[in-house]
Amino acid sequence: MSSTILLLSGPNLNLLGDREPEVYGTDTLDDHVATAATTAERHGLSVEHHQSNDEGVIIGHIHRARRRCAAIIVNPGAFTHYSWAIHDALAAFEGPVVELHLSNPNAREPWRHTSVVSPVATGTIVGFGGHGYELAVEAVARLLSR
Repeated sequence: MSSTILLLSGPNLNLLGDREPEVYGTDTLDDHVATAATTAERHGLSVEHHQSNDEGVIIGHIHRARRRCAAIIVNPGAFTHYSWAIHDALAAFEGPVVELHLSNPNAREPWRHTSVVSPVATGTIVGFGGHGYELAVEAVARLLSR
């Protein structure tokens, strides 16, 4: 079995550290990826990370993960709320899928309350800021050890 976790970051996450620090904190995306990688190493896992502002690129990464990666952790950004194409791609993935958000979308604007990703996710981690990356990897490690 693969020991690779695909970590996907959606639109505007490349701006973390600069973009709305009162909502998303001051850590950069590289900081969060490093946290995920360090946590994964403790469990004998590795992280492959990709960020894109392009929905089709994200879908391509999900497709290529099939039968190659053990799990997917995805922070789909704004795609969370309307990308049925990402929903369908994740539904075709055979391993655990963890949806991750730095903020708590349910405590924000009403349009953020709906996730089209959640129905195909094994679980969702929201509102824990950067600590969510560690929590997501820990969840995947436990799921894979069953």
